[in-house]
Amino acid sequence: MNYVGIDIGSTASKVVALGDKNIEFVIPTGWSSKETVDEIKNRLLSYEIDVCDDNTKVVATGYGRISVDFADKIITEITCHGKGGTEIAKGDCTIIDIGGQDTKVIIVENNFVSDFIMNDKCSAGTGKFIEVMANRLGVTIDELFDMAKKGETVKISSLCTVFAESEVISFIGKGAKREDIAAGVVDSVASKVATLCNKKKLSNKIIITGGISHNEYFANLLSKKLKKKVEYSKEGRYAGALGAALLAKEL
Repeated sequence: MNYVGIDIGSTASKVVALGDKNIEFVIPTGWSSKETVDEIKNRLLSYEIDVCDDNTKVVATGYGRISVDFADKIITEITCHGKGGTEIAKGDCTIIDIGGQDTKVIIVENNFVSDFIMNDKCSAGTGKFIEVMANRLGVTIDELFDMAKKGETVKISSLCTVFAESEVISFIGKGAKREDIAAGVVDSVASKVATLCNKKKLSNKIIITGGISHNEYFANLLSKKLKKKVEYSKEGRYAGALGAALLAKEL
């Protein structure tokens, strides 16, 4: 049997397969979730996993989960991230999921989601905010974080992404160093995430999931703001898909 979890995010889509074949991969979501799903289906076939086969169970989650028309079940992001995050953390934890369009804080107790909170509709404090600012500075997201390590933080006070981008443009016009602006961007995101986290009682063990879950610099910065250790890992970006695959196994 193969158990497949598919997490269709707004920016990237993640896939985890467990069972006869243990694989994981990520592809850009692009403009059409439907086209992305077709690409995932074909990619899985290249690994000899047929999602329409009786020996394969599929659970879909994420922003575009309804596009996965061959899924045996569709499950919410909160449940899947809770399941996958618990597996990564090896027990109860707080999961900080920084996605493309939203940020979620999920509390897991006794292996079940006991509480959660999401940011409001504004993209500040999410992956989209980081992507927009990286594009404005003419660098990749990874390059943005590398520059931030070397910079002196400038204060970006706007809560709105559009106004924050105007602040960045103003700093550029005044001749501020890109490293300093990058540091300000990352600090702004960490501050907004910390504010969201502080609305809940956090577990002793805290992990990051989502696209920047592998970033040590961001994890350390968030740790300082929360005054609690925040753990990072390369597997964090697959938390939703991993949780979906584990739930597929329970079907």
